[in-house]
Amino acid sequence: MDVEQTALPGIGLRHEFTTRSGRRIGIVSHRTGRRDLVIYDPNDPDRACETVKLNDEEADALAELLGAPRIVQRLNALHREVEGLVSMQLPISPGTPYVGRPMGDARVRTRTGASIVAVVRSGQVFASPGPDFTFDGGDVVVVVGSPESTSAVSEILAHG
Repeated sequence: MDVEQTALPGIGLRHEFTTRSGRRIGIVSHRTGRRDLVIYDPNDPDRACETVKLNDEEADALAELLGAPRIVQRLNALHREVEGLVSMQLPISPGTPYVGRPMGDARVRTRTGASIVAVVRSGQVFASPGPDFTFDGGDVVVVVGSPESTSAVSEILAHG
């Protein structure tokens, strides 16, 4: 499936695709963090017939309902295409230093250059968690970066 990405100067980014049945659907990601789900008129693909404004919580819920566990699958496919990019799934063991603490305390990106792109908890995926997201024992953290940086994240999350 082809997903078209369009920069919207001053607004954010739009991603669109056409379903098998010919319907055009888009997501506008605003710089403010708001997302709009846009459904286009089947008779005029340039005219939005419905727009639903979503806050972060609503967008996360919709992503989960639509199959957010596929995030990891798509990341793996991306890594096959981008040389030097790897992802790791790192467990947060109950005895590690970051259980019960916000993700920002680990300063992963600052210290390693790698990015935490998702956290899986009890089958639920939290995509793009913010620095205030609190780790629980049993979480699985999805990290993307170079082999060296993702390895460093593993050490940080395990030992502090």
